[in-house]
Amino acid sequence: MKKVVLIDGCRTPFLRSGTQYMDLMSYQLGQYAIKGLLTKTGIDPTAVDKVIMGTVISNVQTSNVARESALTAGIPSTTPCHTVTQACISANRAIADGCLEIMAGQADVVIAGGVDNTSDTPIQFRKKMRKKLFKAQKIKGFGDMLKFVTSLRPADFKPEAPKVAEFLTSRVMGVDCDIMAARFQVSREAQDEYAVRSHQLAAQAHEAGHLTEEMVEVTLPPKFKPINKDNGVRGDSTVEKVKKLRPAFDRKFGTLTAANSSFLTDGAAATLLMSEDKARELGLTPKAEVVDFVFTGQDVRDELLLGPAFAVSKLLHKTGMTLADMDVIEFHEAFAGQILSNLKALASEDFAREQLGLDKPAGEVDMSKFNLWGGSLSIGHPFGATGARIMTTTANRLQKEGGTYGLLAACAAGAHGHAMILKRV
Repeated sequence: MKKVVLIDGCRTPFLRSGTQYMDLMSYQLGQYAIKGLLTKTGIDPTAVDKVIMGTVISNVQTSNVARESALTAGIPSTTPCHTVTQACISANRAIADGCLEIMAGQADVVIAGGVDNTSDTPIQFRKKMRKKLFKAQKIKGFGDMLKFVTSLRPADFKPEAPKVAEFLTSRVMGVDCDIMAARFQVSREAQDEYAVRSHQLAAQAHEAGHLTEEMVEVTLPPKFKPINKDNGVRGDSTVEKVKKLRPAFDRKFGTLTAANSSFLTDGAAATLLMSEDKARELGLTPKAEVVDFVFTGQDVRDELLLGPAFAVSKLLHKTGMTLADMDVIEFHEAFAGQILSNLKALASEDFAREQLGLDKPAGEVDMSKFNLWGGSLSIGHPFGATGARIMTTTANRLQKEGGTYGLLAACAAGAHGHAMILKRV
């Protein structure tokens, strides 16, 4: 099979929901990321064989958001585009699909990433009202209209607000994480300390220009003020400040707060993947080679956010590699409690034996290699885009730090997990 390489990645600044991207649609953010990637790499748009984007919050007007994002970014209409969804690992899924297309010889050049604009989340009427509106399509005269109008009640106009909850359990993800943190004995203090670490490291990475290098500047009418920085990073965070916050989910016994949980975020990210032969033909120098990747599924009731522990263990077992082989490690930070629970699971002999059927655990993660430029807790987490950001950051860190292997992993709603190993070129 063909060897897959990452040429580069590009993303928009990640902004808190309800801020500067409030008036945009998701495809417009996707357009910025793809166009920025084309400019950054210098690739001819006509050379792109496929565009694959992940998303979670789908707009019915642009259900295949990859298509609108690509066309408005300058990708030719002859290039097929499709959209995938797998909760918080939607971009990971898009990238994996791109890799598989290249490995199988179906494509040589693929743009893959993801986008979500939570500020433009569709809000619908409740089922009772939707049924009335559906039947109203058959209205033919004044009598039918009068009958429809008189059937309406004030309660029908109450919107059905979306929530980040697991459909099969009806539990919001924060509640699941509270339960998991208690199970793995992760204290509130440890979570607050980890959250502060994330914000301080992200602030330092911004200051050093590491995160800015990943971005394309966004300018929006009418003022066209440049947006060139993630606006959720709080470099002045301290444990003394965040420990004052009250629990956000389980008000009585919970340890998760607004400070140690990721926030609703708008943004897009894209990567340029190629076969090694095509990169050589085009004279492009890759940043990293895709070594291998896996996806996992767990129990939605007890293992919702343990995807990294399952996926990393499976991938290391599959490749015969170890955590010690990894020079760069990047995990998606849904919650500080989620990160710390997964790190404990990876080091747990009981978890390895009882949950994975392995003789020994993956081991302790060296924190001097882990999420050194911040993570989703500080940078932000546009559901469909985070996987592409993490892949780009892993490759960039390998380049800057001179490492050989990088490991990235993420959890997702539906109790899924993903892990991938990159090798610096």
